[in-house]
Amino acid sequence: MTEEQQRQQAAREGKADWHRFGPYVSDRQWGTVREDYSADSQPWTYTTHDMARSYAYRWGEEAIGGICDNQQLLCLAPAFWNGQDAILKERLFGLSGPEGNHGEDVKELYYYLDNTPTHSYMRMLYKYPQHAFPYDWLVQENARRGRYKPEFELSDTCIFREDRYFDIFLEYAKAGPDDLLLQITVHNHGAQEAPLHVLSQLWFRNTWAWGTAAYQPRLSAPAKGSIVVEHSSLPGLQLYYEQPEGLEAELLFCDNETNARRLYGATNSTAFCKDGINDYLLHGQAAAINPARQGTKAAVHYQLTVPPGESRVVRVRLAAAGLAEPFADFAAILNQRKAEADAYYLALQTGIDSPDARNVQRQALAGMLWSKQFYYYDVAEWLRGDPALPPPPASRWQSRNHTWPHLNNADIISMPDKWEYPWYAAWDLAFHCIPLAQVDVDFAKNQLQLLCRDWYMHPNGQLPAYEWKLEDVNPPVHAWATWRVYKMEKKQRGQADTAFLEGIFHRLLLNFTWWVNRKDRDNRNVFEGGFLGLDNIGVFDRSAPLPTGGHIEQADGTAWVAMFALNMMRIALELARTNPVYQDLASKFFEHFLYIAHAMTNMADQRIDMWDDEDGFYYDVLNAPATGRFPLRIRSMVGLIPLCAVEVLDMDTLQDVPRFVHRLNWFLDHRPELAALVSRWQEPGKGQSHLLSLLRGHRMKLLLRRMLDEAEFLSEYGIRALSRYHLEHPFVFQREEGVNAVVDYEPGESTTSLFGGNSNWRGPIWLPMNFLLIESLQRFYHYYGPDFKVEYPTGSGRYCTLLEISQALTQRLTNLFLRNADGQRPCFGQDRQLQTDPHFRDYLLFHEYFHGDTGCGLGASHQTGWTGLIAKLLQPRQQD
Repeated sequence: MTEEQQRQQAAREGKADWHRFGPYVSDRQWGTVREDYSADSQPWTYTTHDMARSYAYRWGEEAIGGICDNQQLLCLAPAFWNGQDAILKERLFGLSGPEGNHGEDVKELYYYLDNTPTHSYMRMLYKYPQHAFPYDWLVQENARRGRYKPEFELSDTCIFREDRYFDIFLEYAKAGPDDLLLQITVHNHGAQEAPLHVLSQLWFRNTWAWGTAAYQPRLSAPAKGSIVVEHSSLPGLQLYYEQPEGLEAELLFCDNETNARRLYGATNSTAFCKDGINDYLLHGQAAAINPARQGTKAAVHYQLTVPPGESRVVRVRLAAAGLAEPFADFAAILNQRKAEADAYYLALQTGIDSPDARNVQRQALAGMLWSKQFYYYDVAEWLRGDPALPPPPASRWQSRNHTWPHLNNADIISMPDKWEYPWYAAWDLAFHCIPLAQVDVDFAKNQLQLLCRDWYMHPNGQLPAYEWKLEDVNPPVHAWATWRVYKMEKKQRGQADTAFLEGIFHRLLLNFTWWVNRKDRDNRNVFEGGFLGLDNIGVFDRSAPLPTGGHIEQADGTAWVAMFALNMMRIALELARTNPVYQDLASKFFEHFLYIAHAMTNMADQRIDMWDDEDGFYYDVLNAPATGRFPLRIRSMVGLIPLCAVEVLDMDTLQDVPRFVHRLNWFLDHRPELAALVSRWQEPGKGQSHLLSLLRGHRMKLLLRRMLDEAEFLSEYGIRALSRYHLEHPFVFQREEGVNAVVDYEPGESTTSLFGGNSNWRGPIWLPMNFLLIESLQRFYHYYGPDFKVEYPTGSGRYCTLLEISQALTQRLTNLFLRNADGQRPCFGQDRQLQTDPHFRDYLLFHEYFHGDTGCGLGASHQTGWTGLIAKLLQPRQQD
């Protein structure tokens, strides 16, 4: 057992709270729904990047590479000033949704390089230009560009030309649970010496200004060498700062309070507002900082001059009071934690021979661990407003999320992307838990349990989607993730946590009931569900009323619920091993699955199926008053999702559940029209197993013929979200006289404004859907075995087993990140600096999705959340 694993065990057993402090500070808090108190529900304009330095947040904090405790009472993070910028670099800059020509987007270069599960060692890199940061240029050029042009990125400004930038490495190490070391190493890559102001900022989240709590903590510096932390929940802490020869530290204090004069022309509650350090340092306003050296925000300020090609180091330590020589063992502790992190990943990556692959996986997992965030949102309190502030407008009670007053979140949660998506999303979180379980299965289990708590789940059984619209509908993959994490823990630890499985199962019974009662409009086992996460994949916004009237019978919505039913059946069968009562529930979910399978292939009197045998594909069906029912013939991921509804039951499982088997045999004997839909239930497969699937062998081969065709879905780097067929053959729907809605193949950024235009399901490659398809092929192989082969790629004349195809798809996906024979990483696209510069080429970004033809990374640049699944795909399969 490595040292890091021993710390994990100590935390699990309650012996040491190694998780009390971590990277739980958001990359962005401005522009979030939580901070929006507007009358018109416009988060992007209620708090902006320009306001952020002066605005005291209500619900959370933001920083560059910041850490805090697990209730975010105290935060520590660096800040920088290159002597050229108009504002102190305390936070990452990016465009709001309306500002970006493809939606919101961070315009910085930063990388999460290393992290351990207990955050005993963490490392990230921030690239800071030596020229003035081009804030205005980025805003103006992206505003000028339309949706048919690519985003204008920081690297496009040529600000890194001639290497006029700093590489700033942040390293955190823990000497103990409450003893944290921060080392900031600044490298000057330019040809001339360059000045840089480096600040280590310490501040309290503002918990006192809202009229809900009177207690106010304090930071002070009664003596040289440290800042004293006075907080009733964090007793005895001090921030020690180093005073190396020739480098004088300056202490700056202000208050984490809004500068109401600057923002609103109103009276301030303090003379030393949140932006006081910024105003003192950049504008020489001595009155902006507290001469008494006390407040709720403080900074240790160093002014460096870094020679060309050299580096400088700044160190601080947050630890218990009374350390006589806080920096005597600093280097030894930092080096030890780094070595322990190396040992931990060496053990984890057994079987991965390629150094490049190990680097990719380690950075993917680092991004997963860095993307934890303290997420605080009490909807009832948010709707009411705060006693110390003017009440919100009456319209607020009918605004965003007003039907979720029970939701009260204050937890450490895995974020999709702490800048672009600094809020959890139900289906994102389920995917996050798979790579997270590789390194911290306890945290993965905690995440799955959180969304099922009473203060998260709606009383009607719905899971919260995301803060922009809690009532929206995400694909029901929670049961799938629960089962996967359960099996991963059983493999890792040699024992099963059935209490975890049983607890979530009971909560998901409520969620399944919600789906059946709310999303099956005509009680025919045909489900809608809204947009289901696949934002702009269709001709309509499926989460809004249709312009045609009527509704869409969704192939993906119905398949998702079929998959949900099979997942619940499988969990019930596992629980039935020790409690026979679950056999009846397993039977119930088996029957649900059959009724859904029947509905997908027999749309009764209208004779219009979701399945089209001539095309060999599933389509959504539009049910409109004026036109009746007809299929929307769009070859998209919607039609591939039925592949994911598959389960294989082997004889070892079935022999333990005789009542379940008896009920199944009775049901199939007495419902022959349903039994015919099950893929050869009566015919045992490889190893005496039985298959439950929406697709029999014939249909599966037809569907795979489309999916594995390089002229359609199969890209060099995975499965596209939309068939390339629509490049030459767009789908056109006449919405009204002279007005058409069109779906065509878009391999890169979206050209539609639907859902803000910041994501695109009309052609690019998405990791989570590819991951599900790969797993489904593996399950099909478990039943069919090596004798069942499919042409791969379509038209090649080469036939492969389903296992071989799953492995080939895995290789295509991992090739997105790995260097090819030319030394290029496809995810970097045509960016020469990223591809060849030694200070860029081995630092990875994990994008939201990837260009359907070139593999270039697109969308949110730090979507380690579900793109972190690449860490699982890189792991040898036998270790699962």
